[in-house]
Amino acid sequence: MKKLTIEHIKKQLTFQTNESYLIDYFQSSVLVPLIEIDGEYHLVFEKRAATIRQGGEICFPGGKIDATDISPQVTAIRETNEELGCSQEDIEILGTLDTLIMPNGMMVYAYVGLLKTSLEELTVSSDEVEKVFTVPVAYFLETAPIAYHCQVLIHPYLIDPQTGEKEILLPVEELGLPQRYQEPWGAGQQQILFYQTEELIWGLTAKIIANFVAEIKK
Repeated sequence: MKKLTIEHIKKQLTFQTNESYLIDYFQSSVLVPLIEIDGEYHLVFEKRAATIRQGGEICFPGGKIDATDISPQVTAIRETNEELGCSQEDIEILGTLDTLIMPNGMMVYAYVGLLKTSLEELTVSSDEVEKVFTVPVAYFLETAPIAYHCQVLIHPYLIDPQTGEKEILLPVEELGLPQRYQEPWGAGQQQILFYQTEELIWGLTAKIIANFVAEIKK
């Protein structure tokens, strides 16, 4: 191997942000749908079908970025079409919100889009969506979310709920790490937001709403 030089290091590095580490995250994309009702803009929400993961919770249309999706925006539009039956031609993308990186290893792109249709014209997928409802944007502009802070811990092992057996994720003793890392550790906190509407909106969806509100209030 050639002798390492500062010139070589400078050549290999860049002042551009390198996001290659993000490949380890579960990447998904959502649409924050706006719709006009009686001259007022509303946000459109889905209540997830009871038969799917996180059933009964409130969300925006969205899902995993497939390998065939050429961009996260394409994912958001595709998922909205699948879940709400809204065609690409009836979705006008207005802009992007912050990309969220969650403690559970999920990375979420968010787009704001205007649905150029009516609620009555939506063809909701009953396999994924129990119901659709709207909340005026004005409500979120006037109502601050309730915030709680929960502790986030790193667990070096898992306990099988069926057998009670411990699965070691981090071999602390083998690596020669301090004994304190044999048990869960960490002092980080995660803020969890809540909006009380006809349905409780919380977690990721509430965080996206708060970001949307902050952007349009600038």
